[in-house]
Amino acid sequence: MIQFITLNSESGLGRNVKLFKIQISFQGVLGMVIRDIQAGRISLPLRTPFKTALRTVDAVDDVVVRVVADDGQVGYGEAPPTAVITGDTLGSIACAVKDFIRPALVGMDVEDLDAVMAKLQGCMVKNTSAKAAVDMAVLDLWGKRWGAPLYQLLGGARRCFQTDITISVNSIDQMVSDSLDAVRRGYRTLKIKVGKEGVQDVARIAAIRKAVGPEVLLRVDANQGWDARQSVAIISAMEDQGLDIELVEQPVKAHDLEGMRYITQRVQTPILADESVFSPADAIHIIQSGAADLINIKLMKTGGIWPALKICDIAELYGVECMIGCMLESRLSVAAAAHLAAARGIITRADLDGPSLCAADPFTGGPNFDEATITMSDDPGIGVSSIPCSSWS
Repeated sequence: MIQFITLNSESGLGRNVKLFKIQISFQGVLGMVIRDIQAGRISLPLRTPFKTALRTVDAVDDVVVRVVADDGQVGYGEAPPTAVITGDTLGSIACAVKDFIRPALVGMDVEDLDAVMAKLQGCMVKNTSAKAAVDMAVLDLWGKRWGAPLYQLLGGARRCFQTDITISVNSIDQMVSDSLDAVRRGYRTLKIKVGKEGVQDVARIAAIRKAVGPEVLLRVDANQGWDARQSVAIISAMEDQGLDIELVEQPVKAHDLEGMRYITQRVQTPILADESVFSPADAIHIIQSGAADLINIKLMKTGGIWPALKICDIAELYGVECMIGCMLESRLSVAAAAHLAAARGIITRADLDGPSLCAADPFTGGPNFDEATITMSDDPGIGVSSIPCSSWS
């Protein structure tokens, strides 16, 4: 605290001279200690079933987390059960939060952020979705502690950006109809789910391209549905037909980095690594081996924003652009991903359509999701409140 005190004094010239004495005192700033970590459940129906090469889902059924500080403030996070990708289920997420993460973090000071995050990541292996939920809740508290939106504290690269929307795997006619509906709603980038029918997937993309015209960007997501040789044949066919695909996401199994490298070396269309990238070490390996051209960051794979920032730093060093994505999540955790996207310039693409896929949005505060346009707010932390959970434990 700085105080200015005015003193009157007689000078040698016989007139009053005002002297300013500056008193500076440094008062110890009280921290924000984690008092408790609790988990609950939310369930939100989807507008239409979400279909990929790996699964079909009808609703967002997620674990929500709240971290309670000693001053009464609360930070919120969320984790979806995506067993086919992360291995995490509703039961395993809740167990990880209550039995391992809570005992490790209770009593720690949120202002000792690096120590808190190190303890969070080190208290158990894997369980990245549970870690992500607590990571974002802690960062929500941290932003509230300093009275600033999280994206500004993490870099503040932009305030507004665009997202794509996912077109689920269905009949060609249905996918064309869904694509045209998305374009009418203002989306200029579509992510087309394929991977179930091999070379027949080319017909799906061709029909969609013909329907939406050349101005709409098309991304293709195979969700590990092809093998390496098949991928080269399919992508080459799309290139030969002039379908102008922006990128192809995770064409082969997550562990098949040699297969993905084989594809990347043989096609012109950029290859985006998704399920192959969980950790910063994964990102380094994929970039150094030339297995992919782009990296897709998802908080549920990385274990939260804090490890994702490391992937951003690695990608920036190598000049590799990133996309920010999400699982089937509500606005709560997608808002956390939006803060990361708004904070870091190396994230040049967004696939944050979770709120648009939900039939209801009970939340208040935080970033504004207006179909394709995401605009950050001035709410401190992540900013989302009114969590539709009636029971916390």
